[in-house]
Amino acid sequence: TEMTGFALNQDFFDEKNTKLVGLSIDSIHSHIAWVNNVKKNTGVLFEFPIIADIDMKVSKLYGMLQPGESETAAVRAVFFIDPKGKIRLVMYYPLNVGRNMDEIKRALIALQTSDKHKVSLPLDWREGDKVIVSPPKTVKEMLEREASDYEMVDFYLAKKDL
Repeated sequence: TEMTGFALNQDFFDEKNTKLVGLSIDSIHSHIAWVNNVKKNTGVLFEFPIIADIDMKVSKLYGMLQPGESETAAVRAVFFIDPKGKIRLVMYYPLNVGRNMDEIKRALIALQTSDKHKVSLPLDWREGDKVIVSPPKTVKEMLEREASDYEMVDFYLAKKDL
């Protein structure tokens, strides 16, 4: 259901200039059979690649084989990797707990918003909510901030609309 969920949200990820890649420790032949089965039963076709990690090298490198979980199945995980190849956010899920697409989308938007506007985001932030402006580094910056239209909580904590 989860991979189908990503496929059904392909347009969202395309709009956000985000590439999806699946990874499984099954063989390419298993992937082809599985993708075909999903298409036949749901009408959904995956437009993103699924890596066959048979030797589990990638799964091990990314910490997807967790102690106490299956020896032969990687845990469910989502990695946000920026264009420079830096891992920005990791979400691990036990094998018996599905991912939350709304939170995955929110996290992606949050990372892109923070990067684009050089701001921080508060607890439970959603697109359109106020953002946090970096604290002032000088007294001059503090005075400029006080004269701004920011929502001032204190000199070190200010929020603004984007």
